[in-house]
Amino acid sequence: MSYYDRHVFFCCNQRDGGRTCCNNKGASAMRDYAKQRVKELGLSGPGKVRINQAGCLDRCEEGPCVVVYPDAVWYTYVDRSDIDEIIEEHLRHGRIVERLRM
Repeated sequence: MSYYDRHVFFCCNQRDGGRTCCNNKGASAMRDYAKQRVKELGLSGPGKVRINQAGCLDRCEEGPCVVVYPDAVWYTYVDRSDIDEIIEEHLRHGRIVERLRM
């Protein structure tokens, strides 16, 4: 059994030279929001969900992106409502959000 049921990584990479990157699309703020929401909903902690920052996940052109393990499901998102949907559907109920899947 894994220490966390699901481990969520937000790409928060910052590329040099003005190249497209997830952090320029608000990734750090969305990671902070997701972290706050899973805590508010009682979903964080051992045996539950962990939200983390990742370095480059190498999908910046498609991003911003997040990956949920152990499911290995990749998502993109636009705003907080997309993050809320991922939390509610995937993290709480185990249902993949196909419209946001990469």
